[in-house]
Amino acid sequence: MGARTCSLACDDPRFDLVTQIDLESNTKPANNAGTPIDAVIDFSSDEGARNAVRIALEHHAAVLVGTTGLTRQTLADIEVATRTISVMVAPNTSLGVAVLNHLAAVTAGLLGPRYGVNLIEVHHTQKRDAPSGTALRIADTLRRAGAELPDECVHAIRSGDVIGEHTVEFAGGGERVRISHAATSRDLFVRGALEAIAWLHGRPPGRYTIEQALGLGTA
Repeated sequence: MGARTCSLACDDPRFDLVTQIDLESNTKPANNAGTPIDAVIDFSSDEGARNAVRIALEHHAAVLVGTTGLTRQTLADIEVATRTISVMVAPNTSLGVAVLNHLAAVTAGLLGPRYGVNLIEVHHTQKRDAPSGTALRIADTLRRAGAELPDECVHAIRSGDVIGEHTVEFAGGGERVRISHAATSRDLFVRGALEAIAWLHGRPPGRYTIEQALGLGTA
């Protein structure tokens, strides 16, 4: 993800790639070394996310954290950072998933408690967290929209090399309504992250969502 972010950012005239940081936190200056850092994108690990936030604070830059499975300490550090810089925590930076999340909330509100809800997510076998951060985000959205979604109705499947699939199913008398998204390339997450960080740059300090970046009501 980091390599693809660097590659696609270099192809986007809105961005100048200033610095790359590897898993060992070694800084690798790019061709534009010396240019001020305005934005930081993180796709790494819990420790890497904390490092990204620290760098963003040092440069008063916007930061997008796309890492999942964050610890309470990292989430607490991020919350403190929102007092000073603009921050977006996006377990999934796909624009399509952001729309799915929005539609799930709208559908839950329209169908009401008469419809049972199940959330199914499928990822590759190397995926560390289960349920995925995206599934937890969608589950939180559904519950805030009034849906009854017990933990046992959030299903995590680890299979093969599946990039990521998320389905919300509403089941009522004689019918089922499904909202589904399937990722077919990891580049979609990078494109979404670039759109989101372009929107986030220049915003007042605070915590933002990718739904807000798209102008959706579900935040």
